[in-house]
Amino acid sequence: MRTSMLKSIVRRSSVPGVSSVSRRGFASGSAPERKVAVLGAAGGIGQPLSLLMKLNPLVSRLALYDIAGTPGVAADVSHINTRSEVAGFAGEEQLGQALEGADVVIIPAGVPRKPGMTRDDLFNINAGIVKSLCTAIAKYCPHALVNMISNPVNSTVPIAAEVFKKAGTYDEKRLFGVTTLDVVRAKTFYAGKARANVAGTFLCLLPEVNVPVVGGHAGITILPLFSQATPTANLSDEEIEALTKRTQDGGTEVVEAKAGKGSATLSMAYAGAIFADACLKGLNGVPDVVECSFVQSNVTELPFFASKVRLGKNGVEEVLGLGQLTDYEKKGLEALKPELLSSIEKGIKFANAN
Repeated sequence: MRTSMLKSIVRRSSVPGVSSVSRRGFASGSAPERKVAVLGAAGGIGQPLSLLMKLNPLVSRLALYDIAGTPGVAADVSHINTRSEVAGFAGEEQLGQALEGADVVIIPAGVPRKPGMTRDDLFNINAGIVKSLCTAIAKYCPHALVNMISNPVNSTVPIAAEVFKKAGTYDEKRLFGVTTLDVVRAKTFYAGKARANVAGTFLCLLPEVNVPVVGGHAGITILPLFSQATPTANLSDEEIEALTKRTQDGGTEVVEAKAGKGSATLSMAYAGAIFADACLKGLNGVPDVVECSFVQSNVTELPFFASKVRLGKNGVEEVLGLGQLTDYEKKGLEALKPELLSSIEKGIKFANAN
């Protein structure tokens, strides 16, 4: 799934020796017409995400929305010779136009995390933004698949759910918290320790590994299940603990490395594009599309939880169980529950009080 998407991008590049036959991967062919809307398209995540969605051959129309700056981003991206038609929308008065007819709505809107900022700091700013955007989604494209990137995801997804419930449009199968970056990091870090083969051509270097990540999308609520990773590797308990900690702190690692000049915008854009691609494949009837995502769930006693999800024509086709856990993972699961529940309840409380 991931490899096929990026190989399509590579085939479209001007690599010497690439034939015109290869470029047919970007022809519309029999792919259905699909509109994707990116809300927050002029931001640090939104711009590279918009670029990656323009490169996706499954997208026929790309609507880029932000409070300002989007016409320039749209003009820039529109010059790329791929299938989708691009339109830019700016300001609240154009939000409805951006959303009308959307099959998938991706929300990276809001402020990024800076050094010293907590998830609570993000919540205080982004919660209101998410609520207003979801109010518009309920009005203009109530049946779209909604991919929530805006942090803190553990709270913004419950906010969205409450907004949709109040509007009478809530469908738990169509609301996703994008936790793909946790999976991407877990795969990358694991591949380094496990000495897994790195496959691909040109800039398409992807570790041939798979690591499910469950729980939530912040700190200790992120629980990578390295015991279920493939290919298997005989890693010590200390190595597993270090990999878990690094996966949980991956966002902080980038924020500190950028020294106040940004957060994990590029890797998040990549992860967001991977998950959106999976949603589009599911809508188009591609079988066995499975990704981890933060969704309404019965896997645990918590109302929302991230685990492997099978995607299909209606969004969530099946929420998959956790599988066999090690004692270390069981301990991590119990440790994350109080914090994750608190974040969920915080989002619900905000949505109902404002």
